[in-house]
Amino acid sequence: MQPFKLPDFYMPWPARLNPNLEAARVHSKAWAYEMGILGSKEEANGEPIWDERKFDAHDYALLCAYTHPDAPATELDLITDWYVWVFFFDDHFLEIYKRSQDMIGAKAYLDRLPAFMPVYPTEAPPVPTNPVERGLSNLWFRTAFTKSVEWRQRFFESTKYLLEESMWELANINQNRIANPIEYIEMRRKVGGAPWSADLVEHAVFIEVPAKIAATRPMRVLKDTFSDGVHLRNDLFSYQREVEDEGENSNCVLVVEKFLNVNPQDAANLTNDLLTSRLHQFENTAITELPLLFAEYGIDPVEQANVLLYIKGLQDWQSGGHEWHLRSSRYMNEEAETSPITGRLVIGPTGLGTSLARIFDLPRDTKRPGGLKTEKQVKDDFNYEFEFPNFYMPFSAQVNPHLEAVRLHIKAWAIAMGMLSPGEDSLNLGIWDERKFDLMNLAFFASVTNPDLTIIQLEIVADWCVWMFFEDDYFHERYKRTRDLVGAKEFIKRIPAFMPVDLTPPPVPTNPLERALIDLWPRTASHLPLAWRQKFANYMQSYIEAEWWEISNVVQDRVPDPVDYVEMRRRTAAGDITIALAQYGLSEIITPEINSNRQIQSLNNITIDWIGLSNDIVSYRKEMEFEGGIHNSVLVFKRFLDCPLQESVNIVNNLLTARLHEFEHIVAELPTLFEQLNLDQNTRQQCFEYVKRLEIWIAGNFVWTNKTRRYNDFPVPNLPKAEPVVSKTPFLGNSAFKIGSLVGTSNPFVNQR
Repeated sequence: MQPFKLPDFYMPWPARLNPNLEAARVHSKAWAYEMGILGSKEEANGEPIWDERKFDAHDYALLCAYTHPDAPATELDLITDWYVWVFFFDDHFLEIYKRSQDMIGAKAYLDRLPAFMPVYPTEAPPVPTNPVERGLSNLWFRTAFTKSVEWRQRFFESTKYLLEESMWELANINQNRIANPIEYIEMRRKVGGAPWSADLVEHAVFIEVPAKIAATRPMRVLKDTFSDGVHLRNDLFSYQREVEDEGENSNCVLVVEKFLNVNPQDAANLTNDLLTSRLHQFENTAITELPLLFAEYGIDPVEQANVLLYIKGLQDWQSGGHEWHLRSSRYMNEEAETSPITGRLVIGPTGLGTSLARIFDLPRDTKRPGGLKTEKQVKDDFNYEFEFPNFYMPFSAQVNPHLEAVRLHIKAWAIAMGMLSPGEDSLNLGIWDERKFDLMNLAFFASVTNPDLTIIQLEIVADWCVWMFFEDDYFHERYKRTRDLVGAKEFIKRIPAFMPVDLTPPPVPTNPLERALIDLWPRTASHLPLAWRQKFANYMQSYIEAEWWEISNVVQDRVPDPVDYVEMRRRTAAGDITIALAQYGLSEIITPEINSNRQIQSLNNITIDWIGLSNDIVSYRKEMEFEGGIHNSVLVFKRFLDCPLQESVNIVNNLLTARLHEFEHIVAELPTLFEQLNLDQNTRQQCFEYVKRLEIWIAGNFVWTNKTRRYNDFPVPNLPKAEPVVSKTPFLGNSAFKIGSLVGTSNPFVNQR
């Protein structure tokens, strides 16, 4: 019996079948025998991993014929061999390592595989010792060296993630741990293989995405939405096999089921809603962001045609993958609606952006939340009041002893830069005055998130905090409220010129923000290494460019897709800059090797998510009722789940709690990671010092949020509770004390109702 009925799927693109299917079937079976994938002597529980019956029933040639309908015969053979290999790897890893929960053997096995993927032809791989290594070595040399070095590096990274992050799945099985939704989407992209599939699409259609735009937001979103669509669809079809038979817990249906405490059918419907939403995001990005990207980077007509061919290849994969899931014995599809093997008959135009022309031919569930709907932001709920949740806060905060000195400094600095009115500088637009500045209490924000900095260091960090908060308000009033796209684009374009890495003279400033950077950037960067300056400047560019995403949504009256919102919230919350400031003042700069480690990156992302999403709860009424905003996770989840405001608030808070539990889980495993990486004692101490800084940024932000009047400078009938939290560990010799003593019983955010 199936655990749920498969939902109706949104599929705007027709599936087509490659005429070279039968030849690919014959070739792939012969290749599987040659590599030892079939006929292998390695067994699990006395049975071969695969036999011919299982191989034929899964029909990977059919998958590739559907997902690459235009590939010539030799290319289809190559692509099919890759998918035979990757599915065998998945099943082999399951039977040999996951079922036995052999962590040591699994790590040794996975550690060898990257050596079979040399980026340069002069690098010699080792001698393969099993079918997985033999197949990978064979495929890599048939594939990689027909493409550029840039493509090889991308494909290497995608394949490496696909292989290595299998350890994440195995660790969760060992610990009987189910990921939270944000963690799951992030890790599923790595372990699920769809980014790898997207790279192979480039190979199959004989093009390359131009290197200069490959890492831009539009191209990344197209790849990510494609990947999420592939993975969420697979999770729906594979739930019964993975969860009920194999004991897997890396499945979105299961994640939603446990996180929202709903039954499997409701979880499946919500997973399908998210799948639909991601496909809509794919289309919106392709239609609204690509033309501007092409113009900005000077992409010539041939390159544009190549990018569009790549996008069409992703669409073919999406629709073809769905058709294969309907037919493969590998998946739950007994009650699924199947179509003739030649593919569905599609009435109306096909291709990029034409799905709306076929709206009445789409499944009925696309009218569900997350399905097809007008994105016009209508004030359908004028009740902005809700009961604030109890925030989970396991960390403690301290106040920097230089608080009062910094309070005087930043006010004088803001006046000098022209941020406070009244004054001679009319460019302020009256955004801030002294009363508003004092109520925000930004000196306290800087002090409680950086308790150990010297007065000079704290002044610099505090000035950055002032700059970012003023930029947020300035951009909203000057450009978003007026929907001034031309002015916004020019503003965004000019900012990087005021942060020259080589500290050359900047242009003449035209507003308080540019003037402030002329003063602040040299004070920040002059004594720091060139690499750090470049990284910080890149972070600023990422932050400021995220403003374009927001104003574009405002102009479209478009509430963001949930996944896109969470990921972009990290940029709009100045997440990378926050992380850079958290590292500012460390005795030693964090090494690139540590910074790039997955666990450290996860801690960074959790920190940023907590700061951004908790702010969404606190600032909801200010943004919705008084600013007419659309960029708030409470609104995003309220509309996506079609739920009451209070329920959406509680869901966001549950997500915050789950992320902090994940933070604690990662920290608890750091000693094991350090042993695996063979780190010296000094580097380990450096990491722990940095982790403590992240904890203090989270706790300090929480305390400041409860003291500032930035978000409640108007009558607020319902106020949040903030439970006092006692520090587990004093910070670097400072005595820890209760967060409640920082907030104070007179603060309205901690009054008992």
